[in-house]
Amino acid sequence: MEGSPEIQTESQLHVRVWGMDADARPFSQNAVASNISGEGAQLVGITHPLKTGDILGIKHGEKKARFKVVWVTDGGSLRKIEAGVQIVEGQEMPWQQIANPEEFTFAPGKITRRFVRHKIQFPIEIGLADNQRAHMNTNATDIGGRGCYVETMLPLSLGTQGTITFWMEDEKVQTTAVVRSSDPGVGMGIEFTTLNPHVQKRLQQFLDKMDTSLSGEDPAKSTTNAAS
Repeated sequence: MEGSPEIQTESQLHVRVWGMDADARPFSQNAVASNISGEGAQLVGITHPLKTGDILGIKHGEKKARFKVVWVTDGGSLRKIEAGVQIVEGQEMPWQQIANPEEFTFAPGKITRRFVRHKIQFPIEIGLADNQRAHMNTNATDIGGRGCYVETMLPLSLGTQGTITFWMEDEKVQTTAVVRSSDPGVGMGIEFTTLNPHVQKRLQQFLDKMDTSLSGEDPAKSTTNAAS
């Protein structure tokens, strides 16, 4: 998408926005999302400077996702800073049911990931290759058989290598890993680089069952998603 997101509806939503502003300072604030579409929205009422290319976290209700800033303008003293944002590929739109479903670009059948990502709290330990920094015990908030996303205000730099350790019931699993995306003030995407296909599949099945038990979804639907 070039320029501002395509307008699909005049609905306005109260959302929470966080990230790193144009002055490299972390922020978190309430704002209004308008001109909502299946690709993005217009944010109104931002009180921190932004620049195009910034990655922001946006939460509506209990759903949240990462967005890229595609344009910024000064809306004056009343509307403050306004910004057009586009959802990052692979994320689920927090207002999917409000946006025009015919224009929703991340609908089932169009997601390119081999493994479905589950938005659950999954404990992991991050170890760094230089052995000079302490291991990080944290939670992945978006995880599948080949990688995960960790929300943190201070993500590791792009290309950082290390190890990821986690448990599947009584089994301890460890894999080398590399940071594939680093979004200051939001988080980082991590790829599992030495998890063999058999373990990837078992991890995905474990996550499918874990997500189903948390959400109460029909197991048949979860099985269908896992096979996609």
